[in-house]
Amino acid sequence: MDELSLQKVPYFFIIDFLGEKVKIFKENEIKKSILLIDFQEFSNAKTQHGLIKKILWKSYPESLESFKKGFDIVQKNIHFGNSYLVNYTRKTKIETNLTLEEIFYHSSAKYKVFYKDFFVFFSPETFVRIIDGKISTYPMKGTIDASLENAAEILKNDKKEKAEHYTVVDLLRNDLSIVADDVKVDKFQHIDFIKTQQKDLYAMSSEISGIIKPDFEGKVGSIMKKLLPAGSILGAPKPKTLEIILKAEGFDRGYYTGVCGWFDGKNLDSCVMIRFIEKEGNELYFKSGGGITHMSKLEDEYQEMKNKIYVPIH
Repeated sequence: MDELSLQKVPYFFIIDFLGEKVKIFKENEIKKSILLIDFQEFSNAKTQHGLIKKILWKSYPESLESFKKGFDIVQKNIHFGNSYLVNYTRKTKIETNLTLEEIFYHSSAKYKVFYKDFFVFFSPETFVRIIDGKISTYPMKGTIDASLENAAEILKNDKKEKAEHYTVVDLLRNDLSIVADDVKVDKFQHIDFIKTQQKDLYAMSSEISGIIKPDFEGKVGSIMKKLLPAGSILGAPKPKTLEIILKAEGFDRGYYTGVCGWFDGKNLDSCVMIRFIEKEGNELYFKSGGGITHMSKLEDEYQEMKNKIYVPIH
């Protein structure tokens, strides 16, 4: 990645959650048959007509008892002081009459990728953007059902969601300081509206930026290596929290919660791969979750995990 970005060669990359698998596609290697990409700055997907069939969508979330097993491991570690924020995720079997390709074409999201016979995601979350030597990150933490009265205000003032958001902003400010100077929080607790087929949601995000240090100029690979895994889908502190996640979740996240991005030869746009559906054999699984703090309530976290099992088709 460093080699290509220093040579100013445009490419698309996909990195898994643990940073062990990296796929790189130069612009001329992006085959439409395998990879469909729809980013704000780059797309190889044609516009499609509206969906004419009625969407069938069924999810089979695990029981509360099953969810509780991992949740208890997380809470125990938080009470021992091993972590103060853990992003706990689950995989849920789903059934739909939509193909992964149809989900890609008809979902509304900032970032969409379809990887043939493997996965599709429709992510609202930017990871980092680099424009003219300035690096920005946009951590998204905290969601609420938008149909609730005063939902946006409730989200902004919810003690648990607030603590979670502060933690992630602090973590990413520190992360950015590894690769950038003059790091500052430009926007704090910004509320985004997300419209979906199942329900409308509000999500809370912030914006942090800095100027890339001379040692990292033009080195997209080195920057990613320092910043990953993304703090918003891991927790804090990072190394210990990763250990807790691997123990509590009991499944391989794979590319879910990894990052992918488009480098155009000069600037970079990248996202966190959340809102993720993966194909395993003939089954489809939706991976979702949320941040756990010492204030988290089991039933609320279980509900949040289920709330995120949706497709943004409307």
